[in-house]
Amino acid sequence: MPSISAKWVAPSLALLLLTACSEPSQPAIPDAQSIHRDAITIDAHADIELPGQPSSYVGSDGLSKVSPAKMRSGGLDAVVMSIAVGPKPRTAEGYAEARQTAETELAAVQALVADTANNTILAKDPRALIDAHVQGQLAVILGMQNALILGSDPAYLDELYGAGVRVFALTHMGHNDYADSSRPLFNAATRSREPDAEHGGLSELGIAAIRRINALGGVVDIAQLSRQAAVQTMDISTSPVIASHSNVQALTAVSRNLSDEEIDRIGATGGVIHVAPFRGYLFDSANPQLDQAIRNVRRTAGIDENYLYPFELYWEIQDPTVKATFLADVSELLKDVNLSSMLDHIDYITQRVGGEHVGIGTDFNHGSGIEGFIDASEALNVTTGLLDRGYSARDIAKIWGGNFLRVWQESVRQE
Repeated sequence: MPSISAKWVAPSLALLLLTACSEPSQPAIPDAQSIHRDAITIDAHADIELPGQPSSYVGSDGLSKVSPAKMRSGGLDAVVMSIAVGPKPRTAEGYAEARQTAETELAAVQALVADTANNTILAKDPRALIDAHVQGQLAVILGMQNALILGSDPAYLDELYGAGVRVFALTHMGHNDYADSSRPLFNAATRSREPDAEHGGLSELGIAAIRRINALGGVVDIAQLSRQAAVQTMDISTSPVIASHSNVQALTAVSRNLSDEEIDRIGATGGVIHVAPFRGYLFDSANPQLDQAIRNVRRTAGIDENYLYPFELYWEIQDPTVKATFLADVSELLKDVNLSSMLDHIDYITQRVGGEHVGIGTDFNHGSGIEGFIDASEALNVTTGLLDRGYSARDIAKIWGGNFLRVWQESVRQE
């Protein structure tokens, strides 16, 4: 049976967790609904959907997968909504576009919180999130993904922190001036991919940014960093880090997932890996028939068949019909990926470094969602699945939010 020790629980949270999740002295039949209700449930990463704008990532109802209604339906207390931008030119114009996108997304979250019908707060510290849970309110935590938003000066981190951003990730797809990405960018103009490393991990700007995030009391997020950049970040950071939406490379061999080296290092330094219900991070890459089928679909679409991430590089497909066919064909190949696949990744991390180093970060609103956990309304299914696999109420409470809260509190102490 998986077991979670109290090794990394911060003292001021330990009493809360033990009180909320303590097990009775007399044996009792665990109840998934009560365990889920009592736990502080946190999704460590979702993208921000702009109301009224077309999107292929929202739910079938056209609404965000982490809308307040879906969060309430699934018993999800809080979500890190990430101000995020994709690849853009590293020019003054590209930086300005990234900044404008970030400010538009920030305004959307501020509007969501300001609408009293949502009964949602913007949590700027762990205590506020805990209080919201007690009072029956939802909470949003702001994140940032991709230092393109910062331009060439990490000083903008201070403005983001002042606006309420608390979780910071330096890269998305493609290298930037701060760090190397785990997913080098394809250049359609040159028909070539970036080198695997540009900086050998972090640049001087990246090092300065990590130090400033620590000084502000923000949470450092290593999701999407290259392996070398992730390890360097853990060397530099004065507080534990999180990977907000990253799965296990040993189970699904894509560059976006974490190697055993990174998993071990996160465990040794007190961090947390948040597993995502994303088919492209969860498929069985050791299945030779599936591997060959993915290669065939990629070759037919005219993109690199050796790039094993099934959905990677699809943006280079210019013909919309070819692109639609490619996405549909790959989705069909991965249709058997489900909640059990996600729980396998949680089990792997728990067994390797301990359950105090695992959490849940969905990547909803960016292509994520699997059978059994398609959006926030199905969050209870994760608790039921963990319970069925032998996790205790205390284990589940830490995985769902206690571990994230502990890292957040450790980060605040660095101020």
